[in-house]
Amino acid sequence: MKQLRPLLLALPLLLGACGLRPLYGGGEAGSTASALTAVEVAPIEGQRGWLVRTALNDRLHHRDSAYRYRLEVELDDSITGFGIRRDSAVTRERRQLRARYRLVDVGTGSVMLDQTASADAGIDVVSSEYATVAAEQTALERLSTALADQIVARIATYLRRQGDRAASSGP
Repeated sequence: MKQLRPLLLALPLLLGACGLRPLYGGGEAGSTASALTAVEVAPIEGQRGWLVRTALNDRLHHRDSAYRYRLEVELDDSITGFGIRRDSAVTRERRQLRARYRLVDVGTGSVMLDQTASADAGIDVVSSEYATVAAEQTALERLSTALADQIVARIATYLRRQGDRAASSGP
């Protein structure tokens, strides 16, 4: 372990030398976090939409500022049965939540980013219909947060790259 210590201490210096920087460097005052607070999430239809929009807003840490970007999200939710018994009863389901999202510049109306994200979860189908419905709802809640995490990470990466390009082409 003593032999690894010098290497571990030098690791941040080595990573900095190769150009690797933390995405959220500077914490809440950093450029990426500040750019994320300028993203407004447009309303998303339905209960799924409410869950995803709430998760996105939680991760974007909105402040009382003018929005520079609007995030538009369209969801597709599907439940597929598999694990079929001899009597044709489904014993397992797969719930998949997919999103197509667009980051729009509010000032110009141009689409800056147009991508998709997805998350899925397995659900055991049991003899109690109530328990199965509750498991499907719990899966939807988990998938909503996973989807929000993916979307925010991708937007943060995009905005960081845009900031780096602007800084390198500056005066």
